[in-house]
Amino acid sequence: MSSRVVVLSDTHLPTRAKVLPDMLLAAIGEADVVMHAGDWVDVATLDLLEARSRRLVGVWGNNDPAPLRDRLPEVARTTIEGVRFAMVHETGAASGRERRMDALHADDADVLVFGHSHIPWDTVTPRGLRLLNPGSPTDRRRQPVGTFLSLDVSGGRLADVRLVPVPSVAGLSRPV
Repeated sequence: MSSRVVVLSDTHLPTRAKVLPDMLLAAIGEADVVMHAGDWVDVATLDLLEARSRRLVGVWGNNDPAPLRDRLPEVARTTIEGVRFAMVHETGAASGRERRMDALHADDADVLVFGHSHIPWDTVTPRGLRLLNPGSPTDRRRQPVGTFLSLDVSGGRLADVRLVPVPSVAGLSRPV
């Protein structure tokens, strides 16, 4: 068995963009699991992803108000095709991240998904924990384009991890 997973974070709707890009919505519709690592900012985005996802796993971020925090955990854990995932919004500074995450997730995860920085990240800690940050599909900050991750999970391992570039969503007027 194989599962397709879409990983996104830091959508910041409607403050940084008005809508999610069509290509991302198409990927969400085709995914077996969608993971959102926080900073949704509005409840409408959570409602949209719940409606469009076969299975949604999400956490709240530092910019998420009480209504989102009431519906989402700070840390989420799930197993997909035998791979143990943990997800949080923030992991702290990039310097020392691998060591800190090894200490925090020594026994509970094979992959840690996080957001917050809007900067894509894909490393492996000394213990073997895979650290993944999808960047942001709607607020690229200092990155050349917005991004999200597409994963294939099969046979107890990540069979494929792809960073997907997202064209600018500026000027789109379709409501969320």
